[in-house]
Amino acid sequence: MQPFRPPVLLRNPHLQSILASTGPRKPLARLRARRLRSVARTELLACSDGVRLAGQYSAQSGPSKGLAILLHGWEGCAESLYLLSAGSRLFASGYDVFRLNLRDHGPTHHLNRELFNSTRLQEVIDAVRLVQQHHASARNFLVGFSLGGNFALRIAARAPAAGIGLDQVVAVCPVLNPRKTMDALETGWWVYHRYFVRKWQRSLRRKLEHFPELGYGDELLKLKTLRAMNGYFVPRYTEFPDTRSYLDGYSLLGDTLRDLQVPVQLITSRDDPMILAEDLAALPRNNALTIELTEHGGHCGFIENWRLQSWVDRRILALCDAARGHDSPSPAARRPLRR
Repeated sequence: MQPFRPPVLLRNPHLQSILASTGPRKPLARLRARRLRSVARTELLACSDGVRLAGQYSAQSGPSKGLAILLHGWEGCAESLYLLSAGSRLFASGYDVFRLNLRDHGPTHHLNRELFNSTRLQEVIDAVRLVQQHHASARNFLVGFSLGGNFALRIAARAPAAGIGLDQVVAVCPVLNPRKTMDALETGWWVYHRYFVRKWQRSLRRKLEHFPELGYGDELLKLKTLRAMNGYFVPRYTEFPDTRSYLDGYSLLGDTLRDLQVPVQLITSRDDPMILAEDLAALPRNNALTIELTEHGGHCGFIENWRLQSWVDRRILALCDAARGHDSPSPAARRPLRR
């Protein structure tokens, strides 16, 4: 398919980033996702250590091309605009689609007492494996956006050992270096910082409605920045002593992806205001990893025309369709690294 080349007036990275999750695309995405949502049913997944996660499963009425599991970004959910957009494209093309809610995202704050944090990988691995067990398919795909892309890549790295079969993994604008992403949110355009502070505060208040004994209500009123919120919650509600060690706990740099054995396509843009493309050079070279870097697209945007359609949705579908053409997810079927 053609590379991403949006109209000149759509090349602003902030416009692309905003249109990814809000604005006039929202009603259009919901309209396009009517079939996906009309057949969706909520499923509860009993993971290890008593953890429960939930998601939305949409099955084809007839033969299916395969099962696609979708992961949203931080403070998103299964109903996020970009997830509905990608999910509806896959569903309309014949795939079964499972949109997973991470812990404390969407209407799931009541399911687990402990707070969400981005290093809680095992429960997401468990959830992906359970979805595959409950809805057995000859072909399996995993797609993640932003923080969900970070989770997808970490799951891909552990998939063989975890008993998870994946024909293709697609990570769109994944968080690579959480420290730099947090710095970008705190020092970049104030709109992003304010957006995530408000969403995180709202999520934490919702959590207290179900677990008031967590007891951070008064302190939450005083916390006005992401730095302050991390400084308070990390040492008190995670296993990490400080923010720096916590952020490093889910970084993709170093050896995290060195031993990938399943095909992974990492799609990101050079002008992403939250995920710095310079960190791509720090990823290990691996024949299973293909990096697709576009000049434009912002953060998870990739809006290709004035009908507000998504190029990355078409790209995801093309990658899944191409993976179905392989006899098996073997090393011979993997694509070479492109930088």
